[in-house]
Amino acid sequence: MATITTERKLARCKISLMRNKKFALMSGLLMVGTTSIVDGLPTARTNGRDEEYGRAFVDGMSELEVSFVIMHECFHKMYQHLTTWRKLYEIDRDLANQACDYVINLELKELDPAEQFIAMPRDKAGKNVGLIDTKFRGMNTKQVWDILRKQQEQDGGNKGGESGLDDHDWEGANALGKEEKEALAKEIDQAIREGIANDKKMNGDKAGDLARRLGLLMEPKVNWREVLRDWVKNTARGRDTSTWRKPNRRFLHEDVIMPTMVSTKMGSIVVAVDTSGSIGDKEMADFLSEVKGIADEVAPERVELLYWDSRVAGHETYEGGAVEMITQSTKPKGGGGTSPSCVSTYLRDKAIVPECIVVLTDGVVAGDWGSEWTAPILWCIIDNTSAVPTHGLAVHITKE
Repeated sequence: MATITTERKLARCKISLMRNKKFALMSGLLMVGTTSIVDGLPTARTNGRDEEYGRAFVDGMSELEVSFVIMHECFHKMYQHLTTWRKLYEIDRDLANQACDYVINLELKELDPAEQFIAMPRDKAGKNVGLIDTKFRGMNTKQVWDILRKQQEQDGGNKGGESGLDDHDWEGANALGKEEKEALAKEIDQAIREGIANDKKMNGDKAGDLARRLGLLMEPKVNWREVLRDWVKNTARGRDTSTWRKPNRRFLHEDVIMPTMVSTKMGSIVVAVDTSGSIGDKEMADFLSEVKGIADEVAPERVELLYWDSRVAGHETYEGGAVEMITQSTKPKGGGGTSPSCVSTYLRDKAIVPECIVVLTDGVVAGDWGSEWTAPILWCIIDNTSAVPTHGLAVHITKE
């Protein structure tokens, strides 16, 4: 039997993936950019648009392993890793590479755990070539990067293992011109939409995890500051009432007595800030600045500011003019795990019944969204579109 060429092997794997019901969603992305075989390239790489594969690398793998690497490169393109996380690369290239790969490899492994269609490449000893760790399940690249960075500091600067599965062409991605980058973003957007349409044709309306993830990527971005302000003001609305004790002056000249609308002062607002470690100083400063602006508009009697992780580690109360100093005087506390139920329990135990509750969190809560909340609740979730609270309303915040 004649040996197929490297180019033919790669093309056959791509075609097989596009025809596979499990990976129908990726059909459009598999066609984005060019695909090349490069002599001397140790593994594979992408600049976020084009894919390159080392000849010896492809020749040394089974077709299931080649298919895994192809999907790996496709996921880099889908998430636009090389533009979204360039700041991480500028701080530490190796950690940025590792963080991206930890996210992708775990997702791919869980898409096909029996390895019927894709299989992570293994060395001669049977060890995975790519990085994978279940402790990163549900995390995004920045969250994984933060953990790796902390671990690096604890290990005295040791960067840990290299990916081994591919390289990331950060320089090539940055070299794309402005028009090329804009065109690429549109092409990826269109490819994802085509993939979703193709998936419906092949699998009906039964959406799997990958379909839901792609659907989230297609959700329109919203201005979280506007959502936060509007939600709090709308929650406060309805406390306006009318009184006949003070006639409405606008109608007195017509000898008509009408009541005046008066605003009842809003009670208290609870602001609960997750201090588990993934929310940085900038995000917290921006958030508290918005809280101060909201307090100026709706004039609550109090702002109850809670800092929490697996417990409520700090509770500060601001009343009247003290709200003006909230960003300067606050002292965040905490740094452990993430358990929103500690907040709902704390509010019940302390008999705190506010007008509304606003929670800032990374959403990595392992399904624990608290229970028996004492007021309407808005979750402001940072960099974790997969987080879906079981109570209240959520607005997703992307770090700038």
